[in-house]
Amino acid sequence: MKYLFICYPKCSTCRKAKKYLDTNKIDYEFRDIKEDNPSKEELKDWIKKSNLDIKKFFNTSGTIYRELNLKDKLSSMTDDEKIELLATDGMLVKRPILVGRDKVLVAFKEEEWNKGLNIGGNDGI
Repeated sequence: MKYLFICYPKCSTCRKAKKYLDTNKIDYEFRDIKEDNPSKEELKDWIKKSNLDIKKFFNTSGTIYRELNLKDKLSSMTDDEKIELLATDGMLVKRPILVGRDKVLVAFKEEEWNKGLNIGGNDGI
């Protein structure tokens, strides 16, 4: 199965995730999140498949997040408003994101990716 790997090439965590995928011979299609921002439809789909709160899709350490003062604003926004905002700029979106058939992994944590990708005998995506 081929995965969709969305990342920002200058991000050190994304580079670690890419190395991880390559080392484990995971087939993926690379997508630069800054050049090709996720659409609202993609984000809705990924949020659903990930079983994560929408807030987990925000790059809370990013400059734009801080400039827009989103730490204080997100709690009063609807889910649709949050998705709309995420779809405006790829740099607002937490990365890397690995999209499988029916599961999505957000941010790179090797243990979680091992489990999600069935590396070491767990159920994969």
